[in-house]
Amino acid sequence: MDIYFMRHGRTNYNDLGLCNDDPSRDVHLTEVGIEQAKLAALALRDVVFDRIIVSPLPRTYQTAEVINCYHAVPIEVHPDLADIRSGFDGIPVSDYFSAIIHDPLRIRVNGGESLLDHKQRVLRFIDWLKEQKDKTLLVVAHEETMRVFVAYFEGGVKDDQLRDIHVGNCEYKHYVLNCA
Repeated sequence: MDIYFMRHGRTNYNDLGLCNDDPSRDVHLTEVGIEQAKLAALALRDVVFDRIIVSPLPRTYQTAEVINCYHAVPIEVHPDLADIRSGFDGIPVSDYFSAIIHDPLRIRVNGGESLLDHKQRVLRFIDWLKEQKDKTLLVVAHEETMRVFVAYFEGGVKDDQLRDIHVGNCEYKHYVLNCA
């Protein structure tokens, strides 16, 4: 199966430097984010997707809608693609990083999940993908989620190196998943 994994376009919370894992908050693509999605849509216009899978957070769906202007395929939400539940929704990302500095892989703060918890959830999604019958998919997710995809498909990335992987808004990666 060919899978294109993409990070969502730039949002108002990216501009403000705030965490978000609550789908009910007004976190949306900015004009820059919409333009990023349009450029990605042009780059992917000739790829024949069977469907697009997004996280429950609206910014991924908004990005997928722009990409889908060339495809008109179903857009489906999968809960395992949600961004890391940091426990810092609406709070500066810098505060979150300060809270997990002593053990960034395992610390759970304010009822959130650790980076390793998040990684396990994303790996569960990859296992789910292996059972799907699609030929080509687009998955729109978040930077933290993209880090797990990159580490899984490119290999050689230790857990403590996940944070060293950076994926820009609307940057995408193409991988082949061998299904059972």
